[in-house]
Amino acid sequence: MNFRQSLTSKPTAMANKKLNFNGKFALFLAGFSFLFLSQIIAQKGAKQPINVLIIDGQNNHKNWPQTTQLMKGYLEETGLFKVSVATTPPEGGDMETFKPDFSQYQVVLSNYNGDSWSKATKDAFEKFVSNGGGFVSVHAADNAFPEWEAYNKMIGVGGWGNRNEKSGPYVYYDEEKDTFVHDNSAGRGGSHGIEHQFLVKLTNIKHPITKGLPDAWLHEKDELYDRMRGPAENMEILATAYSDKEKRGSGRIEPMLMTVSYGKGKIFHTVLGHGNYSQKCKGFITTLQRGTEWVATGKVTQAVPKDFPTAEAVSIREN
Repeated sequence: MNFRQSLTSKPTAMANKKLNFNGKFALFLAGFSFLFLSQIIAQKGAKQPINVLIIDGQNNHKNWPQTTQLMKGYLEETGLFKVSVATTPPEGGDMETFKPDFSQYQVVLSNYNGDSWSKATKDAFEKFVSNGGGFVSVHAADNAFPEWEAYNKMIGVGGWGNRNEKSGPYVYYDEEKDTFVHDNSAGRGGSHGIEHQFLVKLTNIKHPITKGLPDAWLHEKDELYDRMRGPAENMEILATAYSDKEKRGSGRIEPMLMTVSYGKGKIFHTVLGHGNYSQKCKGFITTLQRGTEWVATGKVTQAVPKDFPTAEAVSIREN
């Protein structure tokens, strides 16, 4: 190699090394940028939990502290919900101090039956639901607030609290006519016979809450609410049960699961869930989970569990 060749060859080798380094560094930056952007996209695409507020504090069912915790656990185990609890003052307490901020939640679940809320809290709740908030009414929550017109429209039908024909019609299924009856005859609103296991039958198998469930399933021992009455406006009955006279029931086919619309809001009303044992029925658990998702989103993404009860056998949560 002559002197001229050595001068021209060395810069070429150094340039190649520099190019290799720059190329590797560029690949490193590209890979790092891709990973960083992927994490941002994943975080943006991740579903935010549905914020649920359970209201309790008073109830004619003394087990309300336990059922609140059962329902809180059932919702949280799906991974879809973040659940808080708002407990009212005890009976006779200052209800003016009870003023939850409903705007922080997508769903309010009521495990409450007791003293009337303040006007400000009632107004805030009406606004929450009418503007699109979801509401879930469980068992004795439909005994509450007999004089609150908007609330009774939200639950569709209720019982007790001196409800009568002025509260609205009885609603039940007439098997011979194959239709739901709105019966305006006089009489008390709300009753039940002795607790027992009973068959729940779907009346709408296509609704997101009930889609995929068995047409009929055996529910664990519970109070079978009957003679329920109310405005029954914008209400769809998803499931019924026969209130057997031999169990001191009405002798009618009564609504068990319902949806109601109020303004832009969606309501899921279940009359099931009297005792801790009733709430451990996997039929109750599954419909509660699916109903709560539906009132928040209008959809249900949860699969029906393989151990859902059948028409022949109950299925109970052991823990």
